[in-house]
Amino acid sequence: MVAKTMAQEDFCRDCSQADKCQDVYRKLGKAEGSSVAWGVVVAFLLPLVVFIAVLAVFKGILANAGVGVSQEAQNGGLMNAEELQTAISFLLALAVTFVFILIIKKVTGSTVKNK
Repeated sequence: MVAKTMAQEDFCRDCSQADKCQDVYRKLGKAEGSSVAWGVVVAFLLPLVVFIAVLAVFKGILANAGVGVSQEAQNGGLMNAEELQTAISFLLALAVTFVFILIIKKVTGSTVKNK
């Protein structure tokens, strides 16, 4: 750690803007602002959890409802009943997650703005 600090000091000594650079890093180190942790959870983790939960719920509902293809159609069909349930569950979970994301964006008022 000491060697790294010494190397940084030697590097800064040769720089013509060493004072300005160090001031910027001092100001950034003392800057106070709100934590972005909750924003990260809401933006990335929460939609993933919603998708997985909704996928499991729809998979269970479709399995209990008996949604699928009859045995006769299954022999000549492209998908069996379990694959069909998985595909339908996936699409429904994707749609619900998309609506969830739109609601979160509307509630938080977050939009991407080009500067």
